[in-house]
Amino acid sequence: MRQTLYVINPNSSEAVTAGIDAAMAPLRQPDGPRIQCVTLADGPPGVQSQHDVDRAALSVQRFAQEHLGDAAGFVTACFSDPGLHMLREMKGSLSFGISECAALTAMTLGQRFGVIAILQGSIGRHWRTWGAMGIAQRVAGEVAIGRTVAELSDHAATLAGMVDAGRRLRDEHGANVLVMGCAGMAPFRAPLQDATGLPVVEPTQAAVSMALGRIQLGW
Repeated sequence: MRQTLYVINPNSSEAVTAGIDAAMAPLRQPDGPRIQCVTLADGPPGVQSQHDVDRAALSVQRFAQEHLGDAAGFVTACFSDPGLHMLREMKGSLSFGISECAALTAMTLGQRFGVIAILQGSIGRHWRTWGAMGIAQRVAGEVAIGRTVAELSDHAATLAGMVDAGRRLRDEHGANVLVMGCAGMAPFRAPLQDATGLPVVEPTQAAVSMALGRIQLGW
């Protein structure tokens, strides 16, 4: 039976899941695992606070437990990686978080990466992750665009904010790689890269790419 790589959107936004699903198109192969993007209907509208992260973590764990039998692996498609370490405690679970994978990918593309966050309040959580990973010295900085997950659906305004943030990270912080700090930003990778002239890491693509490599190699 062909196994499934589950890409879990821990918030309840179907629009965010649709954007993630579209970003998976280049990674889908007929002889590879099925890549299925799912929305957790019981999740918060957006994972924007530590309370949201902790709440979403339990939903992610519950989903993984229910689907462990047919799963090639799980990708937690939220930049706070809710539930990632709980999934890694589950036997037989290949688990990836998009924040961790985005940072690891960015460090192969340049010396210092900048992160475009959605809200100012998210940045402290991100820095805790970089500190825990021991890579804070490779982070040029973070700039928030001041938009909630729901507000990302205004594509014109969101892209304008992301381009401004990306140029500030490039010109003021010295970033030579950009990381999009929310799975809901998935549709904007190509135009952001064109506008800033820097390589842009879309975090779910980074995580799924790593997962597919691990599955292929049997690690």
